[in-house]
Order: sequence, then structure tokens, then C-alpha cells
Amino acid sequence: MDIQDIYHDRINKLKALEQKGITPYSQPKKFANLLHINDVLAWFKEGAQAFVCGRLMAKREHGKVIFFDIRDQNAKIQVYIKEDVLGKENFELFNALDIGDILAVEGELFKTRTNEPTIKAVSLTLLAKSLKPLPEKWHGLKDVEIRYRQRYVDLIANHEVKNIFVQRAKIISAIRNYLDKKNYLEVETPMMHPIPGGAAGRPFKSHHNEYDMDLYLRIAPELYLKKLLVGGFERVYEINRSFRNEGVSTRHNPEFTMLEVYTAYANCEGMMSLVEEIMVEAALASCGKLQLEYQGKVIDLSPPWKRFSFADIVKERFGIVPEDAAEVMLEKLQAKGRAINEKKLSRSQVVKIVEDLLQEGQDFSPAFCTDYFSILCPLAKNKPDNPHISERFELFIGGMEIANAYSELNDPLEQRKRFEEEIAEAKQETSQQRVIDEDFVNALEYGMPPAGGLGIGIDRLAMILTNQPSIRDVILFPLLRPQEDKSGS
Repeated sequence: MDIQDIYHDRINKLKALEQKGITPYSQPKKFANLLHINDVLAWFKEGAQAFVCGRLMAKREHGKVIFFDIRDQNAKIQVYIKEDVLGKENFELFNALDIGDILAVEGELFKTRTNEPTIKAVSLTLLAKSLKPLPEKWHGLKDVEIRYRQRYVDLIANHEVKNIFVQRAKIISAIRNYLDKKNYLEVETPMMHPIPGGAAGRPFKSHHNEYDMDLYLRIAPELYLKKLLVGGFERVYEINRSFRNEGVSTRHNPEFTMLEVYTAYANCEGMMSLVEEIMVEAALASCGKLQLEYQGKVIDLSPPWKRFSFADIVKERFGIVPEDAAEVMLEKLQAKGRAINEKKLSRSQVVKIVEDLLQEGQDFSPAFCTDYFSILCPLAKNKPDNPHISERFELFIGGMEIANAYSELNDPLEQRKRFEEEIAEAKQETSQQRVIDEDFVNALEYGMPPAGGLGIGIDRLAMILTNQPSIRDVILFPLLRPQEDKSGS
């Protein structure tokens, strides 16, 4: 039968059940006594009573004796039913059940001759009728597009996928527990901003009808979190959802999860130690070890991690120094055989091209890239001995940028100057209008303590710790293109 035939067959079964007075979508009658299957298996005792709920995943019929498997979130168990134990009516009910149906089972625990833990059912209740068939047992759900688009089926068919998201939850929980123990305060800041800021990125735009004002989904929570430093909170963090209206790739999703942490009286160097400690906690909680495999290569997360200087490598490979004008930078890149056709680029645009070039062939081992040009870091302090180099690092693991940190700029006059320069440069690059976040500058004018700030991409970290090649594999419901209309209309 094809899928439509199966669907109609199951609809008919559902109607037949209803005609017999059986509710196909009922509630478990002994919810207070409900047990998780893994708990039953852990304390298993022959003769004990058990009440479990789960999805029917397989059945094996032997005349008037039937074995079937049900699975809940964490485990599966075999169920044994026999007509003279279950009763004729309940036994006949089973004939109307299909793989995928959700059941409540009550009965006595025993082990079969093959030592299989089993429930001898005395009661069977249908809780939800599955009208569509699950993917075929041995081949599973393999189509990647369908897996992302119908994640609910993916989770049923591919148990290892469910484990990825269990691991992701452990990663976030470990980070939260670690920061809480270090006396950081978890906070929530707005997701709708009147002015997009805190990072470079194109925002999603919306409109609030009551106030008749344009708003933007946040591209980063940074400026709000630093306002809390001004207000007297010295250690704050937010595990936040942020949004950027940009490209989609194996490393980018328009909606993503970040950790941002701010520590008063700390600096960029202190953030290096902090990110090492956070990563170790997350890896041990989710993987139980620090030596991991990612896409066929071994990664050792044991600190301390190596460091390299962006400014030194750019000078060594391309002869570029931060004082160079944009035209000079372009000439030096072209002299090294880089085919860049654009002739009118700003200095920051050229440096971003250089930054992308350096990420090609990046080592998989954890490494801090330091000494970024100040033109890339409008919210970071400059080095005291070199105003062209910022106190900033990016952390790379598995060839991907995983974290970013600064010694935070807390000089309001310098911050205003940087914003004005950024706006002037943006006018050359795009027609998009940008304005200074006056409230943030106003906050700095009340005095913000020196601080270190750290951002970690949770999705990319989850990719590393679960050994997944695409960011879509660690996001339950990634954004996808609209489905093509296959009806021919």
C-alpha cells in the first residue's frame, strides 16, 4: 500500500474504534503511578507491578500470544499480551493498533526465557492513534530536507538524533550551573530593540502598532548587558536568542543561540581563562571527556590553548599593517595573487576579507586569535601601547569561530567617536541608515567599570561536542526555504 492507502486504512480503524465506544485520544487513568521505562529497567523486579506509557514501535504475533515493544523518551521495553490474561475485548483492540500508536500499559514484570525484561499486560489503553506510518524500520528517515522540515518524525525514527538534543541540553545546563556557582547573575534583556546594535549584522525589522514605532529583532544583547554593569551588577550573563537577516549555511542560521557574559574589573585576558573553564565544564557534562572526535579529526580541549596574533600573521602573509589605507591594503592583497575586483572598499571591508582568508584551512585544535585591528572592534578597548590594535580575541575550534571577547570600551567620549566613524563608513558601504545609540552612550557617561565581555555561539559549540557537520543538525527547527508547490498549479 502507498501512504495514502495506509492513511485511509487507519482512518477506517479509528472510526471502527469510535463505533465500539473506544476513545482513540484518551488520557492515562493512573497518571500519578506513571513510570519512565528506564526507571522500570533500573529497579526491575519480577512480580512487581508497572504502569508505563509509550509509542508502539514493533510487534510480533504468535497466534493468541503477542509481543510488542513500546518506547518512551529514554528507553523501550517489551510487552507480552495473551487473550486469557488481557481479556477478549482488550485483545481484539490490539488488532486495531498500528506501529506509531501511543499506549498505556499496566501489568506484571517478568523475564522471558531469553532473559528479556517484559511486562505481562493486564490493561491496555489507546492514548493516541497514529494516522500516518513511521519511516520503514531498517532504512529510517534519511532524506535530510524531510528530517529538518519534519523534525518530529526525525526524532521518532532516529533515536540518535534525540540524543544530540539531550547532549545540547546538558551543554547549556552545565554552562548555566558553572556560571551560577561563580556568582554570575542570569538576566533577560529585550529581544526587540529600537536601534539595532551590539554587533555587526543586518537586522530583522518589525513595527509596533500601539506606539507606532519600528523595532528590530536583536542581533546581540551586548549593549543592554553593559548597561547592567553601569547599574551596579558586576557579573551577568544571558543565554539568548539573537537574529541576523543574512545568509544560511552549515554554520549560519538566521535565528541562533548565544551566551554572553560580562565581568566587571576583568579584561580580555580574564575572558580567555573563563572560556576555557566553561568549555571544559560543557564537554565533561555532555561527553564525559576532553579528547573528542570532530568530523574525523581529534580535538583536545585540555587547557591551556594555543594563541596566535592576527596582526602578526597578516603582516607576515600579506605585508598589511593596521595603519594602511584601504587602497594600500588592496594593492598588497593583489600583489600576493588575491583576485579582488572591487576597487572602492573601506578599510574594515578589506580587513574582513583578510579575516576570511585566514580562516581557510584553520587548525581543528582550540586556538585564540588575538591582536585584531581596532577598525574591526568599535566596542573594545585598544592596547595601551598601540591604538591600532584592540584587546580582543576570537576562539576557533574545529575550524570555526566559537567565541569572541573584548576588554570592553568604557570611555563614553571615545565610544561616541567610534560610533560616528562607524556611521560615516556605513554610508560609503550601503544606503542603510544607522544612528548612534544615545541611551547606551548616556549610560556610559554615568560610569561603567572596566570589564571583560565574552560571547559563545552555543549552536556551533553543540556542533563540536556532538560531532555534527551542520548547524541545522543541532537546532530542532532550523529555518528552511518554503516548500516548492509540487501540485503543478
